[in-house]
Amino acid sequence: MADMKAYVQQVLDEIVKRDPDQKEFHNTAKEILTSIIPVLEAHPEYQKDRLLERFLEPERTVIFRVPWVDDNGDLQVNRGFRIQMSSAIGPYKGGLRFHPSVNLSILKFLATEQVLKNALSGLPIGGGKGGSDFDPKGKSDGEVMRFCQSFMTELYRHIGADTDVPAGDIGVGGREIGYLFGQYKRIRDTYEGVLTGKGLTFGGSLARTEATGYGLLYFVKDMLDDNNIDIKGKTVAVSGAGNVATYAIEKAQQMGAKVVTCSDSNGYIYDPEGIDLDLVKDIKEVRRGRIKEYVEKHRKAEYHEGCKGVWTVKCDIALPCATQNELDLESAKTLVANGVKAVGEGANMPSTLDAIEYLQSNGVLFAPAKAANAGGVSVSALEMSQNSERLSWTFEEVDHRLKGIMDNIYAQAKGCAEKYGCKGNLLAGANMAGFAKIAEAMHAQGWV
Repeated sequence: MADMKAYVQQVLDEIVKRDPDQKEFHNTAKEILTSIIPVLEAHPEYQKDRLLERFLEPERTVIFRVPWVDDNGDLQVNRGFRIQMSSAIGPYKGGLRFHPSVNLSILKFLATEQVLKNALSGLPIGGGKGGSDFDPKGKSDGEVMRFCQSFMTELYRHIGADTDVPAGDIGVGGREIGYLFGQYKRIRDTYEGVLTGKGLTFGGSLARTEATGYGLLYFVKDMLDDNNIDIKGKTVAVSGAGNVATYAIEKAQQMGAKVVTCSDSNGYIYDPEGIDLDLVKDIKEVRRGRIKEYVEKHRKAEYHEGCKGVWTVKCDIALPCATQNELDLESAKTLVANGVKAVGEGANMPSTLDAIEYLQSNGVLFAPAKAANAGGVSVSALEMSQNSERLSWTFEEVDHRLKGIMDNIYAQAKGCAEKYGCKGNLLAGANMAGFAKIAEAMHAQGWV
């Protein structure tokens, strides 16, 4: 074991030395590698293969400029990225994020998480991530369309239905996917399932919009049921008001829980009577407004500036569904002090490492993002299957398959944790289960 700990530390030191400024990537590498030591100990041949070094180095990194014209006729220039991390078990698969914070470190961290998440899904898809530092917020439809067309004019060279299949992420919803798909089809003169999250009239899948939020609740319910906790009647705090948060709220309410918060980048609302989801959908999906507008209709609800305070609301279950590193150690201590029973990650790595450690050490059930938010990419893979077959499945059929996938992911994480002596640690279990599958495929395919 000592030898494998030394090997892991050597690899971590090497990536810090090579890319000293990529803090987000360093953090996810540390979280993953320190938890998979038992798998490495069982397979000493992986060290000879330098498998960890290859696992953490993208197969391909593409960076390009994206020139576009705003509504004033002025030329703007942004930077585009695509990280093709691993194709060991299938074509690269992972979202595109349009947000000012996008950089190589964030995308490499997301791509690495995506590799493990996709492996856990049981579907034949590899991992990748991409996007741009472009901010769609406040832009007109015309500006967003021109940006997407310019972005795809470069990206099309690197993607394809059997090569790399992007999807949406923060800042990339149905509107953006439509513009991207239209430009790809125009350039390539081919109609293929090169993007997922498409509209229902041009190859999209029913239940894709709901998939990440629904999948999160299916996983969390499995975890709660396993610990004899009934979700019905429990108070739930949710962060975010985007796609993941919206449908996590919807499914939690369907399961009988009472959701009392949601948030956007400006602040959060607390409604002691329970969130009015129809109003949230109208504000965010129809009017593209700010969540503070909620209190204009619900006078008993409270709006608070700043997002961090959402975790001060007393709850039984916390579901961070906004962005990475939103739940820090201070927030974790507040949740524990207020009696939280479970935390389920809906966003990508929304909890800091010290927050996770604190939650777990205080007996809080913890559902890690790489397992709990795999519903979105799973239904994206089901969309790929429907596109290949020229079929469209019913909502019920897709949702049934989604639930089966999430149940299986939970069983994998739980089983691997028990197998390697860390019963109940679903984060370590998910890391080991996903890595074991990737490592076996990489080992079988030789030194590539």
